[in-house]
Parts: sequence; C-alpha cells; structure tokens
Amino acid sequence: MPHHDILPVPGGAPIKLWTRGVPVEDAARQQLMNTARLPFIYKHLAVMPDVHLGKGSTIGSVIPTIGAIIPAAVGVDIGCGMIAARTSLVAADLPDSLHRLRSAIEAAVPHGKTFGKRDSGAWSEAPAAVDAMWQALAPGFRRITDKHPKLARSNNRLHLGTLGTGNHFIEVCVDEADGVWFMLHSGSRGVGNAIGSLFIELAQADMRQHLANLPDRDLAYFTEGSRHFDDYVEAVGWAQDYARRNRALMMEAVVAAARREIPKPFSADVEAVNCHHNYVQRETHFGREVLVTRKGAVSAQRGQLGIIPGSMGAKSFIVRGLGHEDSFCSCSHGAGRRMSRTQAKKQFSLADQVRATAGVECRKDADVIDEIPMAYKDIDAVMAAQSELVEIVHTLRQVVCVKG
Repeated sequence: MPHHDILPVPGGAPIKLWTRGVPVEDAARQQLMNTARLPFIYKHLAVMPDVHLGKGSTIGSVIPTIGAIIPAAVGVDIGCGMIAARTSLVAADLPDSLHRLRSAIEAAVPHGKTFGKRDSGAWSEAPAAVDAMWQALAPGFRRITDKHPKLARSNNRLHLGTLGTGNHFIEVCVDEADGVWFMLHSGSRGVGNAIGSLFIELAQADMRQHLANLPDRDLAYFTEGSRHFDDYVEAVGWAQDYARRNRALMMEAVVAAARREIPKPFSADVEAVNCHHNYVQRETHFGREVLVTRKGAVSAQRGQLGIIPGSMGAKSFIVRGLGHEDSFCSCSHGAGRRMSRTQAKKQFSLADQVRATAGVECRKDADVIDEIPMAYKDIDAVMAAQSELVEIVHTLRQVVCVKG
C-alpha cells in the first residue's frame, strides 16, 4: 500500500505527498498548487515530509520539468548540501574537553560572524588547498563572468572554504555503535547567492509581460532555447561544483583540526557522503530525460547514500536510497522548519535553548535561538513518513556543534 497521498490540482499536475504524520502549513499547500499549475511540470510534483513555505516554491519539494527551469525554485543557496566523514575513532577516543575540540574546529574553518575578522575579510594568505581548488574552479567562473561581468564582484574565491551563517553547521557525531563521524552543512556561499539572484532577476525581466499570469513572480522561468537558459544551466552547474568542493575543503580542515586535538591516530573517509539538497540536474525518469529541481530534497537513487540531518540537538541519519520512482528517487533534506526564525525567537528563551541542547558542546546564546530543535518538525515523524523512500543506515547524535 502506498505511503503517500495524492492531491489533485485543477488545471495542473497532481501532487504526491510523503507527509503522513507531519504538519503541512496551508501556505505551503498553496505554493505547491501554484507550482503544479505551471505548463511544463512533468508527471507530478513530489513533496517530502520536511516541506515548508519557501520563496516562490516550497522547501522540501521535487519539481520535474520539461523544456523549462525556474531559477527561484533552485534558489540562491545553490548546491547547498551535506558532507559526512566516517572515522576510525570511537566515542571513548574523544578528548575530555569537547570545548577545546569545538574551538579548534572554529579556528580551522571561517564561519558566521567571525568570518571576515580573522584576516580582514579575505584569505589574505589562503591555505594551499584553497588556492589549488580555486585554480580548478577559476576557468569556468571566467567563462560565466565574460557573459555576466556583474558576477565578478561577488565573494567567490573569498568564500571558498568557509561555512557561512544561519543553519549552516559543523558537527562531531557518534553513531549507534559509538563510531565517530564529522558532518557539515554548507553550499556555494556568496557567489551562489549572486548567481541565483542575478538569474531570478533576469527570468522576471524576460517574463515581465507574463508575470501577471503567474501565481507568484518567483515562479518566473526560462524556456529551453531562450536567451538566458543555457547561461543559467552553465552557471548553476558551476555553483553546484563550487558547493561540493567547498564542503570537501572544509571537511579536510575539520579532520586536520581534530587530529591536532585527539591524541589517537585515526583514519577518516572524507568523502563518505557528499550530497546536494538545493540544485537542478538532468535525469531520466519514467523513460524520459527531464530537469529535476530538488528544493530542499536529496537524491535517493537505489543504493545511493544520503544525509538527513536533524535540528541542533536532535538525531541525524545516514540513509540509503530505495529508488522510489514516484518520488523521482528523492527524500527529505532534514526535519524541516515548523515555524519561522522570527517566531522561534519570540516563542523560546535562552533557557529553553540551553535545555534543548544539553549534552551538546555548542554555542548557547541568544543569536542561535532560531535554530532551537523545537522550531523544527519531529525528525522521527519525518523519517517514518518517508520509510518507502530510504532506509536508515546509521543514526547519529551530536556531541559537538559549530554554528555559522
């Protein structure tokens, strides 16, 4: 028996929702229906259990299209995703002072409000690994900026190897067998934001005479063969590559920092899993090549490993995809917010945050209250709702968390 529900949309494609047992806000349902009515949706929309209101399109949705692409559906945090490294350590090998371990990681990876202070806002003396990675990325960036010079003024090389702010994080986790993992969440940083913002503006400008016919101006799109379609595909692909490499760079820095603080020698599979959850790519589904936009969703092809993080202080999961075709082989990208950051700051106190993160070495201050676990959906309910999409391989609990 299917574990999902089907929502018919008059004048549009149907919507398949893996949301049983988790709340879906009315505004998110309306966004889904708006997207489903676009003329180029292929088959149906697939909705993950972490679904919530986004910009133009809901976060936690999979949008398959033919001959068109929606820049705002991909968003401005292009290629945002997760990387996890499994180590040979066990929990007993971790130092008694987890605060020192957190401090070492914070010093190794520029992040949050500290980024820009350590070296006057730039990699004035970039680590060799950052320089080498930028050399690999630079030719593609030059091709993009030749056509769109405005993007050259973005924080491109400057942000490579940096975490960012908001819900981006680095964690030390322990699995069900006491094995130690390092995990982090980040994407394409300032340059991805610049690329996303530019092409959202271009899509809206190109469709200016048609915007009144769209249910939301942030559903403006490029059709294949149009003036900016190929430029966007090239730029978004480059930003996704930047994001993947950025995560790998930071993970190398995290492992190196941990080696300085943990006396026992250890190995680390630095690229055990490295997956996007805000991106678009060409895939074949139901026998046809289509563009698949995952806006807050992870690819879950049969046998493919992915990461579903819980909120700060909650469980996270390493999962294996079951290749469920109706979901376009996808799963959720996390627990999903159940309230806005503003609402969370109004509703919860610093004392609530301290209680919710007991046992986790992390920041406990007013600036991270919006990331309190109670602002997110119940991760166990989210996992239960998508049991036909993925199987759980490892269950992780955080012991150290660095917030951006």
